Amino acid sequence: MVSSSPPRLARLANSVLQPGFVGTTEVPDWLRRRIAAGLGGVVLFGRNIVDPEQVAGLTAALRAENPDLIVAIDEEAGDVTRMEAWTGASRPGNLALGAVDDIDLTERVARDIGRELHAAGVSLNYAPSADVNSNPLNPVIGVRSFGARTDIVSRHTAAWIRGLQSAGVAACAKHFPGHGDTSVDPHFGLPRVTGGAEEIARTALPPFIAAMESGVRAVMTAHLLVPAYDPALPATLSPRILNDLLRGELGFDGMVVTDGIEMGAVTDRYGIDGATVRAVAGGVDAVCVGGERAEESTVDLLTGALVRAVRDGTLPEDRLTEASTRVRSFATWSGARSRAATATGLRSDIGLIAARRAVRVRPRREEEATARADSAGALPTIGFPRTTGATDTAGTAGTAGTAGTAGPSGTGNTASAPGGLVTASTASTASTGDAAGGTGSTDWAGAAANAGTAGGVPGTPAEPLLPLTVAPHVVELSPVMNPAVDGGTPWGVADPLRALRPDTTSVRLTELELDGFDDVLDRAALTPADGRALVVVVRDAARHRWMTEALARLLRTRPDALVVEMGVPTGVPLGAVHLITHGATRVSGIAVAELLTGRSYAPTPRADLSPLA
Repeated sequence: MVSSSPPRLARLANSVLQPGFVGTTEVPDWLRRRIAAGLGGVVLFGRNIVDPEQVAGLTAALRAENPDLIVAIDEEAGDVTRMEAWTGASRPGNLALGAVDDIDLTERVARDIGRELHAAGVSLNYAPSADVNSNPLNPVIGVRSFGARTDIVSRHTAAWIRGLQSAGVAACAKHFPGHGDTSVDPHFGLPRVTGGAEEIARTALPPFIAAMESGVRAVMTAHLLVPAYDPALPATLSPRILNDLLRGELGFDGMVVTDGIEMGAVTDRYGIDGATVRAVAGGVDAVCVGGERAEESTVDLLTGALVRAVRDGTLPEDRLTEASTRVRSFATWSGARSRAATATGLRSDIGLIAARRAVRVRPRREEEATARADSAGALPTIGFPRTTGATDTAGTAGTAGTAGTAGPSGTGNTASAPGGLVTASTASTASTGDAAGGTGSTDWAGAAANAGTAGGVPGTPAEPLLPLTVAPHVVELSPVMNPAVDGGTPWGVADPLRALRPDTTSVRLTELELDGFDDVLDRAALTPADGRALVVVVRDAARHRWMTEALARLLRTRPDALVVEMGVPTGVPLGAVHLITHGATRVSGIAVAELLTGRSYAPTPRADLSPLA
């Protein structure tokens, strides 16, 4: 039964929407009208960002319309950044933090993010990803996860939330009930999680439980099918998953928000309006929209659909009222928390410290090089054993046929990695830096040189490769990224390396440029590298056959090449030296550039940090 007047129903409908918009300084007239009509929040995307000061002005203008307006953003740092979409992130993402596995460092990085967002007037951050990336070929999570181990993801999810919320910005754990064991991008199709309820409870849910225990104020749903809980409806639309599991079994009483509601996983079948109605009916409190559809007509469509659904009985009015109440409660909490926080310590160097500590350097061992020489012409083996959680014994960054190396993709302690992986404890015993990477000193260049030798490469003298003694030519193999990553966000090694070595040359190649053109690698990559050190940069090479083929061709001609993996690390070290950054952010490229040159990138001297950890 409908008891409310049409204006009140419209106001309730407006209150559960968090739309995006176009603009960097002026609030669009249509958005002003919507805020006056009870709009619950807005979400900022890269298109709304110029710099933090500009964002602060924009959010002030928004709150001049309603002081309690929720201003949300998707600022994971690392590969998914909105605040630094046009410059590249100054803080590494989750996989890098999981690789270091220092919860104090993770909390400090998240606090640094929170301070910047708080100063810019943001009250809700759609982060962190609490997904356990147990499928290394996952096309949408990958480096956004703290790793493939449930225990690592759980403790770093909790630390990240504590750090962010201590700065006065609410966190949002995503993507419930876990998006790590999927192989389909929900922007384009409906992923399916095939594990049973017991397996999901053991591997995917613990990070969300840890998030709730840390006081997370919001949870974001996943657009995926989990037949173990609901064989018919995607999680975003499922009362069984949102009410019975999240609210009932796990006891979450905060705000539940959708992932971008315009994604194909839910709109291909239900339409954007139908998906919105079903999401709210299923237990969602707030609907995120506007990544792709940022116009008034979309908000009109969704508001109208919600009002009609109440009037025709599809959506109980009590459920819409409950959702609106949770949104208002969240706004009250976040407003009070924001006013109590202080914007101190902005522009710290913690991101660079973390990126440096996340880099792993792995020389190719003699037996690996010999085996590769015996099978010349074959594609390199790039891949991972499948992992399903904290009880796994196989790692994902280890040499083929061995236990995995330490870090978020494998098992064991990052300080005792097998297989030649250089970490904090194995690079040098002279380090006196503290656990957060800050005050000691070490012979990091010497440690890098000892790690990076070409002695196992046939026909190459056994001499140090790091730092480089000749000018480098950088070849960046660039994949098409999923829509969660802003397409214009800078990444790679060439630009930061050029800042330290102006004689650096480079080329960036895509699958389209290489497809069917056998001479492109010779002309663009190999010929310009004559007399230079060849540095090949890849990004999730395991997921892209064209990339592995190009890399194999380059290494057959130049086995002395240095390979930098800026995505999820591969199973076999390739090249004379293999560097792993655990993310493609700008600051990770800076950390690699420092290692390649032996020079510090201002403002923090490299010698102040542990060498390679």
